[in-house]
Amino acid sequence: MRTALFSATAMFLALGACEAIPIQGGNTPLSEAESFKVETGLVADPGAFTEAIASAEPGDTIVLANGVWRDFDMLVEGEGTEAAPITVRAQTHGEVILSGQSSLRLAGRHLVVSGLVFRDGYTPRSEVISFRKDSDNLAFNSRVTETVIDNYSNPDRRQRDLWVVMYGKNNVFDRNHLEGKQNSGPTMAVRLNTEDSQDNNHLIANNYFGPRPVFGSNGGETLRIGTSHFSLTNSNTLVENNYFDRCSGEVEIISSKSGGNTFRGNTFFQSRGTLTLRHGNGAVIEGNVFDGDGAPYTGGVRVINARQTVRNNHFEDLTGERFSGALVVMNGVPNSPINRYHQVDGAVIENNVFKNVHRIELGEGSDAERTAVPINSVFTRNIVIGAGEETPFSLYDDMGGIEFSNNVAHTTPPQSIADGFDIDPDVSASAQIARGVSRDDTGVSWYAKPEIASPFEGGKRIDVQPGPDALTTALASASAGDTLVLATGRYAESKLVNLQVPVTLKAADPANPSELTFERPNFILLSADGGLRMSGIRVSGEASPDSRGNSFISTTSTGGSGNHSVELTDMTFVDFDVNRDFSIVSAAKGTFYDKIEIRGSSFSDVSGAVFNLDAETDDYGIYNAEYLIIEDSTFERIGGPAASVYRGGRDESTFGPHVWVRGSSFDGVATRGGPFMELHGIQNLKLTGNRVANAEPARFTITTGIPKTEVSGNTRVGADAQPLLTTVDLRQRK
Repeated sequence: MRTALFSATAMFLALGACEAIPIQGGNTPLSEAESFKVETGLVADPGAFTEAIASAEPGDTIVLANGVWRDFDMLVEGEGTEAAPITVRAQTHGEVILSGQSSLRLAGRHLVVSGLVFRDGYTPRSEVISFRKDSDNLAFNSRVTETVIDNYSNPDRRQRDLWVVMYGKNNVFDRNHLEGKQNSGPTMAVRLNTEDSQDNNHLIANNYFGPRPVFGSNGGETLRIGTSHFSLTNSNTLVENNYFDRCSGEVEIISSKSGGNTFRGNTFFQSRGTLTLRHGNGAVIEGNVFDGDGAPYTGGVRVINARQTVRNNHFEDLTGERFSGALVVMNGVPNSPINRYHQVDGAVIENNVFKNVHRIELGEGSDAERTAVPINSVFTRNIVIGAGEETPFSLYDDMGGIEFSNNVAHTTPPQSIADGFDIDPDVSASAQIARGVSRDDTGVSWYAKPEIASPFEGGKRIDVQPGPDALTTALASASAGDTLVLATGRYAESKLVNLQVPVTLKAADPANPSELTFERPNFILLSADGGLRMSGIRVSGEASPDSRGNSFISTTSTGGSGNHSVELTDMTFVDFDVNRDFSIVSAAKGTFYDKIEIRGSSFSDVSGAVFNLDAETDDYGIYNAEYLIIEDSTFERIGGPAASVYRGGRDESTFGPHVWVRGSSFDGVATRGGPFMELHGIQNLKLTGNRVANAEPARFTITTGIPKTEVSGNTRVGADAQPLLTTVDLRQRK
């Protein structure tokens, strides 16, 4: 039945908006004078909702009852008006949970949806929230607000989907919270694949884009606007006052692949990569803050194509370089095909502050293909303060096509551009052009934003006594962040553990280490958010069966495949030689480690590769581990290489893998033949202060990019004529 009169302003306040946000395309904020009848209907199940939305009229409100709506394929279709939209909202914001195989589609005009939470599942479609019903029925002048999508990821990280996709015209996505996408595909996208979705004037505002972990391949953008196919078409999307918190899926945090987009007043915090003007012309980037907080690979803006404007932005504490610099101006491809790199032409870079930034890259990507240098461009009235005494500028080609004028720098830039700078070693470190938006002013107030903390902290202590399957039993009931303290004794484990949360195992008395054996091919299988920290324990593989491919720790997508961490400190591993291919840590295809860190540990009598991270052999740029760090450890009588790490293909969207080996000893490694380390496609390699005896040199195969390498202070024993490392370069091969 029709009930009370509500003004539109009251309705928007009821939705939790702090202020009325106009829907673009000629619409204006609704005023109190524009009142209309509202039908308030509380529905408790999908059937009742379908019936209610089918008969909804302009001004009606449908209220979803609090509770869990599982496998809800929600379609909001109708024709509201500017003064009287059709509204669908949660009974209480945050207490309507769409779980399992749920999704939301909007089709029609003047529709508003608010207050939902998607979690504990993943979409059965290619999109969680879609501003269309199908290719023929799109949404126009519609809004999704105060809605949460939290780790609503396909458990198979290789399966591609998107969380939010905007079609149609004049739509608004504001004050939402998106956090924790782990599978392939951008978190959010704007599509221009039909005329009805071009020149769309969408608004993306005041959203909280929460942490997106490293994906380890292309396809990890947080926001993409357009595609290369429609890159010469305007989108005219406004991205304003959003907070990008640790959005580190790949090198492009935002990938702008269409024309006429504006990025204004946003804050990027500890986000790896850059806001990338990948395709399309005429973008404006102004008033944003790029705060790296010193985190690895944090960057600012990457400029490609024509008539791009970068002004009044603040860049601070950014450590990125090459494609992830504080500012990157790319070289283009002459007569570039639509999907490659168009020449920078007419760029305006003015009135920005670069403070404590590691690199500003000009002519980046210059190679035999990318020879078109920037032209008709200006770099003026900027303040540049590098991270050290040396200039942050790197020039990879002739920059005569950029006019430098009226800039201030703390140290002299390269000679070819120095005339455009006044040098002031005391240039104000407090200079700030833009302040961005605060984290608390984005997203929703009723759903907690994640803090920065170690996944291994915050749990309870669990004391474990020796006994049959005592450790397996304790792990079965452990929660995230728990620490299991093992009393001295022998732990004989007969069961496999599928570990889906991060936990710590440590010896109660490291001077009298606990001893662990296991009877399955694996002891720990990491899935979901599983992680393992171990210290002070002696592990033997003697009880494991003679099965091909045994591994003490491995991964599986059963239960979902998130990003895993393994830390092994002061550990001893012995007798892993009951078969030919026994490993300590391995990775299954389609799984990923953020970090494997080994300190002060010893490995002896291991028949396979100690760290077997080479399951991704399809040469698509995918790999199994971002960081492998080995320090102060010993390896003796190892049948395979100490580490086998593989990243194939020539994709440029990622930063890893990283392999850092310091202060360690390798004696009798790869005794079955081959190099003592097999490192294929590594992007950052450090071998420093190691001792290598009775082993062939490590093999380093370069596939793409310009890898950073540091090989120093190592000692070769018994093979003075051999280097520590041999290099194979595949970059120029067909």
